[in-house]
Amino acid sequence: MNETKEHKSHADLAERFNRDEDRVNWHDKTLWFIREKRDKAAWQLPDWEKLRETASQIKHNVLSNLYDYLLAFEKNAQTNGATVHWASTPEEHNQIVHSIIQKHGVTNIVKSKSMLTEECHMNDYLQARGINVVDTDLGERIVQLAGEPPSHIVLPCIHWKKEEIGELFSEHLGTPKGNADPQFLTAAARQHLREKFMTSKLAITGVNFAVAETGEFVVCTNEGNADLGVQLADVHIACMGIEKIIPQRKHLGVFLRLLARSATGQPITTYSSHFKKPRPGQELHIVLLDNGRSERLGSEDFRNALKCIRCGACFNTCPVYRRSGGHSYHNAVAGPIGSILAPGLDMKHYADLPFASTLCGSCSNVCPVKIDIHDQLYKWRQVIVQQGYAPGGKKIAMQGMTAVLSDPNIFRRAGAFGRWIMRYLPFLVNNPLNPWYKQRNMPEAPAQSFRKWYSKNRKNHG
Repeated sequence: MNETKEHKSHADLAERFNRDEDRVNWHDKTLWFIREKRDKAAWQLPDWEKLRETASQIKHNVLSNLYDYLLAFEKNAQTNGATVHWASTPEEHNQIVHSIIQKHGVTNIVKSKSMLTEECHMNDYLQARGINVVDTDLGERIVQLAGEPPSHIVLPCIHWKKEEIGELFSEHLGTPKGNADPQFLTAAARQHLREKFMTSKLAITGVNFAVAETGEFVVCTNEGNADLGVQLADVHIACMGIEKIIPQRKHLGVFLRLLARSATGQPITTYSSHFKKPRPGQELHIVLLDNGRSERLGSEDFRNALKCIRCGACFNTCPVYRRSGGHSYHNAVAGPIGSILAPGLDMKHYADLPFASTLCGSCSNVCPVKIDIHDQLYKWRQVIVQQGYAPGGKKIAMQGMTAVLSDPNIFRRAGAFGRWIMRYLPFLVNNPLNPWYKQRNMPEAPAQSFRKWYSKNRKNHG
């Protein structure tokens, strides 16, 4: 199950995932089941589309006034007794977190699920400096024990089978070998994590929403692990991207109704925990990270990606993600939304991701904040080609296709030649050197071109 560290393209990693056909099939089926649950939960609300539009407009307002909202949030959070830190890069974020940990002499910490810390590779950074980080979300703990990153932002271990988790727990937690009962494994994980909660003096959480009006923030979990970690710890560090701001507390009602329904088909997340003031004797630190968000904010074509509330709905509906697996995206955030966020961080490294899409538009249709995901995928392709980051072979192929498709005479001759090859020399296209042939049966050559058929039938019926 472990992925190698070397950089490979989405196509290479997807091909690796597809070697296990059974895994691909149930991965596809399970995610589509969650998409169906989302649809049922959404359409139980007569004002669903109005909610989506309202959330989108609130986020649009936030992005247009982000500077003011961030300063208001900082001021109110400080009034509440929190310490606010600003980080421009992942390295700076990790250094801030590490300095707080060092100040308190802590070596063991618990962390709830946080895609921002995954974005910053914080666990690796801290562990290299002698800090033991335990992810307390069950799915995150499973992939952490396996030495993997999450493959889904809501369902981190969706690519694992229960039998494999049983073997993993047997190796790391000492459960009986061969026991793959989910209830038993969950109880074993609860017992294992309870000891971590009880002995950790410092807890790290992510942030789902931060309220500028009050200086508070909300963390949504289904397991209550964020609450337990924070309430038992002397120090709470909350890590958030600067785009997680919403203007007023009353706006939470809009986003909380959308988030769980879009993510898992639930009416609401089991725990929507509000953190405002540290309890007496406790420290509360909030670390706000930019990491290219300000730059993206200035791009009219790509700024809407900052509206994302990390529900994962676009993952569950995407035909490419469902059949290629999250690790094929070689990025902290996979799927369609990851494919438009990642190139903004490193266009060269993630140049392949915008092409890992059929541009079917299903991602945009299910997005609770109406991000134009498929349009941005298309626009990123244009930028990547213009900037010279497209593979040389693809550029040559596209130039060849441009020459063929722009000249009717060349197009007719190429079509006739192609049909002749497929009819009399099929081995030239039906071989492993043809990427299209690898996963498909090539069609039989038609007896005539559409142009000839149309010309003939137009005359007959003219």
